[in-house]
Amino acid sequence: MEDMSGPYVIRGSVSLPEAELMWRFSRSSGPGGQHVNTSDSQAELRFDLAKTEALPEVWKGRALERLAGRLVDGVLTVRASEHRSQWRNRETAAVRLAALLAEATAPPPKPRRPTRIPRGINERRLREKKQRSDTKRGRSGRDWG
Repeated sequence: MEDMSGPYVIRGSVSLPEAELMWRFSRSSGPGGQHVNTSDSQAELRFDLAKTEALPEVWKGRALERLAGRLVDGVLTVRASEHRSQWRNRETAAVRLAALLAEATAPPPKPRRPTRIPRGINERRLREKKQRSDTKRGRSGRDWG
């Protein structure tokens, strides 16, 4: 089997360490004909997020908090079975894991600074509203006699 096209970069100089990735393969459903019954093409990738030393502590805390619903005893699991080839499923699972960790470790967005509506814009809106009101009031048939 060819070597993986890693390392899978999470962000900056931080990447997934190959030694901490645990792989498991099983038979996959889906396309493949008779081949699918004999080959273990589904890839399951497990990464122990709670015990990893590859991530900075701040990132690790963020990821543990944001991915809490997906973790089982601190382990993050990703499955891939879209492709007929085990190697392509491995690639897909590793890329998916790296993307998941990149999103989970991203810093929180900057808080929105509330801005005020300029007075001129508000006055123009009220003036146009008044003009529209006068136009509609002028349409009533009160004065037609």
